[in-house]
Amino acid sequence: MSRDDIVRAAPRDRWWRLQSRLVQMEGEMDEKSEAKNVADTQALLVQMCTDLHAQQIALREEQRISARERKSERRWNLAIKAVLIFAPVAAGAVFIANASGFSFGPFGDVVGVVHIKGEIAQGTLAGAEKVVPALEDAFSNPHVKQVVLAIDSPGGAPAEAERITNAISLLKKKYPKPVTAIIGNLGASAAYMTAMYADRIVAGKYSLVGSIGAIIAPWQLDKAIAQFHVSQRVYASGKLKAFLNPFTPFSQESDAKAQQLVSHVGTMFVQELAGQRGRRLKREVDYGTGEVWSGEEAVAIGLVDEIGSLETLARDFAYLKPYSFGPNESSAMRFASTVGQSMAKALVSISVVNFGSGLR
Repeated sequence: MSRDDIVRAAPRDRWWRLQSRLVQMEGEMDEKSEAKNVADTQALLVQMCTDLHAQQIALREEQRISARERKSERRWNLAIKAVLIFAPVAAGAVFIANASGFSFGPFGDVVGVVHIKGEIAQGTLAGAEKVVPALEDAFSNPHVKQVVLAIDSPGGAPAEAERITNAISLLKKKYPKPVTAIIGNLGASAAYMTAMYADRIVAGKYSLVGSIGAIIAPWQLDKAIAQFHVSQRVYASGKLKAFLNPFTPFSQESDAKAQQLVSHVGTMFVQELAGQRGRRLKREVDYGTGEVWSGEEAVAIGLVDEIGSLETLARDFAYLKPYSFGPNESSAMRFASTVGQSMAKALVSISVVNFGSGLR
């Protein structure tokens, strides 16, 4: 090859070499780009997997929270339904239990308090029909360590008091527990007879105690109805069968019989007093006069053991708290009593208003 040929061929060789180099460089660039793309794709896939995993975790947490909220909501719905259903039932049960005299408790050791308040007569709260069951509940309850008779009564029927005292005597033998009678404002006649059967009697300084004896106080209306030319015919099998009839004149025989009856009952009362109080009584005192004494006087003559009240005796009960066993007025009776009192007050108010307007 001539020199000229070599000179002419040199540019073509450089071009081919350059072209080859460019192709080579393009191949290398394609390989690098492909590797970079693969790396980028892998990084993107890893990020997508990480995000997907995080989303799955968040979704499961959201589902768990939602399930817990639904469960809590169901519980609240059930609780509300239970309250709406059972609250009236429970209220009705409590009302019925209260109306029937049933009480809940006591919880823990207590002093059982039985109230004898008002006239001791059949059909009253202080009657044997009400008091005896309360005594039985108090004595038989294992949480009751002492029994208190809270007395505030003018007395009443001796037969009712006898039933109560018999119950106290029997229950003391069956359930040996200390019994204290606490007299409030008044503990007279049959009420004091009941107090005698306690182990000790406590009264306030200003309490009225005593009235030991018996009384019959019938009305005598025969002269009153005679003013209206009215009389009553009485046919009796014996001459004293109707001696307490207020519409027939009293005779000497009926007067004597009534006096003999009350004297006999009064004597029995005094004898019972001597049997229960014994050496605590004073020989020089006539207890059968029917008089009443203050609490301090009653202590001096042996009718009462000490001055005090339920509150002052609390120190003697140590850790024991008083718990009332009634008898209590039922809810129905309280409601009827409240309505009756309200109506009476309304009628009195109307009467006063009308009377006042008439004066004008």
